[in-house]
Amino acid sequence: MGRVSDEYDSRLSIQGTGDAVVLVPGMDGTGQLFYRQAPRLARSYRVGTYALRDTASMEVLIADLARVTDAVASVERRAIIIGESFGGALAMSFALARPERVSALVVLNSFPYFAPQRRLRLARHGLGVLPWGSMALIRRLTAFRMHSRHTHRQEIRRFLELTAQTSRDGYLARLKALTEYDIRDRLRDVGAPTLFLAAEHDHLVPSVAQARYMAERVPGAVVRVLAGHGHICAIAPDVDFEQILNEWRSAPL
Repeated sequence: MGRVSDEYDSRLSIQGTGDAVVLVPGMDGTGQLFYRQAPRLARSYRVGTYALRDTASMEVLIADLARVTDAVASVERRAIIIGESFGGALAMSFALARPERVSALVVLNSFPYFAPQRRLRLARHGLGVLPWGSMALIRRLTAFRMHSRHTHRQEIRRFLELTAQTSRDGYLARLKALTEYDIRDRLRDVGAPTLFLAAEHDHLVPSVAQARYMAERVPGAVVRVLAGHGHICAIAPDVDFEQILNEWRSAPL
């Protein structure tokens, strides 16, 4: 385990050796849904996973990510940043705010702006009034639309157990951050080599369309579609971030 600062419990974990990689969690914010990917990446990289602060703006989360990057890449102070969904939005915001800290950028099932915004407003209202315990039932009922068809039932059970640790405050803060997030006009300023990963059957975000939209604007960006997968695909057995990253980095320019 590592330590970032005394300001919040980042639950930073670092494993492996090699070029630094930081995994940025999605809406759950726990960082624990990278349990399949972090050990695989650690075969070739020095990998850091961490938890997002529960109550924070995007600006604060960017500062936290800078501290995490310092801890994982203590010498170079720059890393390959991999962000999933909300984490992809944070990763891109970080690449724009702190370009010197990003050696490469991988964005999975994300977006430069969340639309329609009324879905965010509805979600914030619903989370504010519904009993928090009902979230577990909602996750179970929507699992068939959110997960890849390749994902085993035991992995979905583990997903439900891990996401139960997410707080209401964390969800609400991240939803609020998305209402203020829009980098569509700044995509051309992303200078790091960028790979956009998009699940073919993402029912939460139109990931393929969004990835192609972003890749058209980010200089030199590449799109890879994950065939047959849903939004929550990092826990699927046939998605291997290490293999994807190595293939992309070794491809001819």
